Amino acid sequence: QVLLVQSGGGLAQAGGSLRLSCAASGRTFSTYSMGWFRQAPGKEREFVAGISGSGASTYYADSVKGRFTISRDNTKNTVYLQMTSLKPEDTAVYYCAATRSYYTDYDRRADPSNYNYWGQGTQVTVSA
Repeated sequence: QVLLVQSGGGLAQAGGSLRLSCAASGRTFSTYSMGWFRQAPGKEREFVAGISGSGASTYYADSVKGRFTISRDNTKNTVYLQMTSLKPEDTAVYYCAATRSYYTDYDRRADPSNYNYWGQGTQVTVSA
């Protein structure tokens, strides 16, 4: 069982930056691949970024590539999402998620049904 507690987020202007954090319980954090997802009102939850257990592999949705950076610190059991050059369309509730499974293909990495544990969600609002 993994408990994920998110922090960060809030309000930013277009072009600004925000950082999200997700702290995990337990002593096996490095065995979990982690992902960030987001869900805007009236839309399905969508994949944003993911990172392997060691941190050696990262992957991004095209919509955020070059603007967002996912990282992790396994000594602190924490994964981060640094968001820069924010756009109003980035407005959503953001969720971190964890999975023990390791996938090499993007489609399975980006599928929320493949993640077992979820954070509580945090609102990110970007004003024009």
